[in-house]
Amino acid sequence: MNDNLKMLLVNWAGCFSYYLFVLVFFFHKRTLSTRMVKNKTKTPSPPTYDEDEVQKHEALAGEWWALNGPMKALHTMNTLRIPFIQNGLIATHQLHFSDIIVGDTYLTGKQILDVGCGGGILSEALARLGASVTGIDPSEELINLATLHIDMGPKFRTKPPTYIATTVENHVKKFAHSYDVVVASEVIEHVSNKKSFVKSCVKALKPGGSIFFTTPSKTWISWFGTIVVGEHILRILPKGTHQYDKFISYTNLSDMLEKEDCNVKSVDGMFYNALWNKWSWTNTKALMYALHAVSEK
Repeated sequence: MNDNLKMLLVNWAGCFSYYLFVLVFFFHKRTLSTRMVKNKTKTPSPPTYDEDEVQKHEALAGEWWALNGPMKALHTMNTLRIPFIQNGLIATHQLHFSDIIVGDTYLTGKQILDVGCGGGILSEALARLGASVTGIDPSEELINLATLHIDMGPKFRTKPPTYIATTVENHVKKFAHSYDVVVASEVIEHVSNKKSFVKSCVKALKPGGSIFFTTPSKTWISWFGTIVVGEHILRILPKGTHQYDKFISYTNLSDMLEKEDCNVKSVDGMFYNALWNKWSWTNTKALMYALHAVSEK
């Protein structure tokens, strides 16, 4: 079998697997219950829960795991945010560099909460590094999607993520001070009551635990790049995905965290090259940023 034919068969198999996943997801979206938390109680929407934000993201569910679809930037963002989490844990002595050298499941033993996990792009990546990951999202449809996708990829060497359809405000009522790490990546810019959101995220941390955020900056450059270029010109995301009045500067986010007895350890600028679908670190925080803080409670 020549190389061209082999490549054609590999590409065909990849496309077939993806479309099979989409077909199965939509067939089961109303009935999927496997790995869902039983006896989930219905509660009124908390102040950070915006139904319109949830609906906007649910509309992307069918293409969530398409590597070249509307969520492709989230897939490639893992090349920055996972090393950012790793390096933050090393810098605060929650992880040893020798653990990374020894093997690729160096997060074994770490309890991680992925807030606003969506379809599970980051949750799966962290779980494959050995972490015990709980992904939460107010959208039951996206939680169903994330749960279904567990069986669509390679088997997990440790255990797969656990997914729960809930908000962080409700989750910490039962699981306060339970996690070594809390991650809210590309989430806070969709939240109305940011103070309540940050407070709940911090409450989920064990004393000395780390919290990580990634989000667009609240600057005109970020508005132009994220909304004007990203949604209206290049149409990477549907129009209306982001609202500038919900963006938050790293100084305001830092202030909120400090009021919750967190010590901000690092804030790094991020840049997304939409033409090449690649992320890189940058000296400016005017576009996007990643923030790491540690709970002192």
